[in-house]
Amino acid sequence: MAETYDAQQIAKSKNRATIVGALVNVFLTIIKIGFGIVGQSAALIADGVHSLSDLASDMLVLIAVKLGAREADHDHPYGHRRFETIATVVLGLGLIAIAAGIVWDIFERMQNPERMLIPQASALGIAAISILANEWLYQYTKRVAMVTRSKLLMANAWHHRSDAISSIVVLIGVAGSLLGYVWADAVAAVLVAIMVAKIGTNLVSDSIKELVDTGLPEGLVEDIRSEIIAINGVKDIHLLRTRLMGEDALVDAHIVVDSRITVSEGHMIADVVRDVLIEEFDDVQDVLVHVDPESEENEQVFANKLLRQDIDNYLKEYLAENYPLIDSFRIHYLKGKVELEVVLPHTMFSLSQQVETIKKRCQILAQDVDKISSVVVFFKA
Repeated sequence: MAETYDAQQIAKSKNRATIVGALVNVFLTIIKIGFGIVGQSAALIADGVHSLSDLASDMLVLIAVKLGAREADHDHPYGHRRFETIATVVLGLGLIAIAAGIVWDIFERMQNPERMLIPQASALGIAAISILANEWLYQYTKRVAMVTRSKLLMANAWHHRSDAISSIVVLIGVAGSLLGYVWADAVAAVLVAIMVAKIGTNLVSDSIKELVDTGLPEGLVEDIRSEIIAINGVKDIHLLRTRLMGEDALVDAHIVVDSRITVSEGHMIADVVRDVLIEEFDDVQDVLVHVDPESEENEQVFANKLLRQDIDNYLKEYLAENYPLIDSFRIHYLKGKVELEVVLPHTMFSLSQQVETIKKRCQILAQDVDKISSVVVFFKA
């Protein structure tokens, strides 16, 4: 399991990584747009806008991390992690809009060739600086994202990597223009815009999947299923649901246990399932376990279920004057019917006539009431 950090440490690590990224992007935005204008490079200006979008995303991440780190409250019992998800959607939409703007600008310039920008050699150096700076930011942010398990921070890391790749495209485009291929810089700018749009689309798509409670990847779900089945006391699983809440995974499991164990033992097995999943899977933060006494294929619908009070009334009716003699009774809801256990105190062991009467009346009860499959009478130890 990954190294454990408390919520405060995680929030600090996320904030630190984001602030570092923001400062670097301020620097890159200024030099790329500035030198892009001075050096007459449309691709470098587009790359500068890309860095500006990185800066905007850093600010968005800071806000989302602060909101998402808040503890669960009455109105948000599952916490506030989806603030990060919503922020990721906004970030993705922003990137798509920026990409569209870059492509539109290049299209207009191509309609008017006299407006085409011819880059200067200085743009090459700025592109190289951008490549190195963004690759370092990617490695640093990715490392923090893995430690804190933040998908939003990981998305921001890949945003930095995309900026490094786009700067490589700019480098090639500027070099091509300097070698006499006039359209190379414009083509590079369009390619950068396409990359930005692709990243934005992926961010929006993945975040929407989370917002509509899309389950975890099939392979991970199967690993979770195998882990549950391996736990002592679990006979089967007939329902396993998963969903994401920010970087956290939530699991709902219906486990099948022996139908004759006590409620407390079933609860203990459920607790073990929960603890094991949280311990073994870094992303799993909460598990809701429902305990079933029989598998789904054997389960039948109980129409007008017999509850304890109903059965107690039947016992009072059929046992009549012998009802006060019983110690207790236990109910098993199995295969669509009720199996009833009537417990007599050990002091009645010598009262054979009364015991026999109780047994006979219990047999009549099982015959008369269709929903009761059997009634077993035994003495309390």
